[in-house]
Amino acid sequence: MVKCHLRNSTVDMAKRITKVITKKGDDGTTGMGDGTRVTKSNLLIKAVGDLDELNSWLGLLCSLKGLKENKEYLQNIQNRLFDIGGILTTKSKIPLNQEHLNKLEAEADKLNTGLPDLENFILPGGSKRSSVIHIARTVCRRAERSLIDANASEKIEKSCLIYINRLSDFLFVLARRVNLDSGKEEVLWIQE
Repeated sequence: MVKCHLRNSTVDMAKRITKVITKKGDDGTTGMGDGTRVTKSNLLIKAVGDLDELNSWLGLLCSLKGLKENKEYLQNIQNRLFDIGGILTTKSKIPLNQEHLNKLEAEADKLNTGLPDLENFILPGGSKRSSVIHIARTVCRRAERSLIDANASEKIEKSCLIYINRLSDFLFVLARRVNLDSGKEEVLWIQE
């Protein structure tokens, strides 16, 4: 067993990676953090997959030159997504540390300072960096929907749902901030 540390507690998890090709998933199942196996179509596994995709998009954001000042915090978010995955795959009831939620809100508020008020919906776009952030935001919203679907059958620790909801807000504000700082105008929705 491997020890997974979640908010001052330790959860036993099955050993993770000893070799990559195990052939155990050939039957359409995958291992959970508690050692059990479930189908790869399990709603919880779909949610974990959406979080993994989101984490990959955040990795791309970290590599973009114009987001170097945000890289450290984006990597912090990537780690929190792994924490959430650990909570989900072990079915832990231990919440994320409240400090992570507070920090996410504080970072969003800091980025939002000085942004023009929105008088209309905006379309994803402007700069290339902002567009990529909007893709990450929409993947985050999909991950949130997946978590809500999984929560209907297996109660998910509420802090995970809150964090992902706040994260999409953070990404929205980050996309707006990037456009403002790069001198790109936001693309407004034009209703016909």
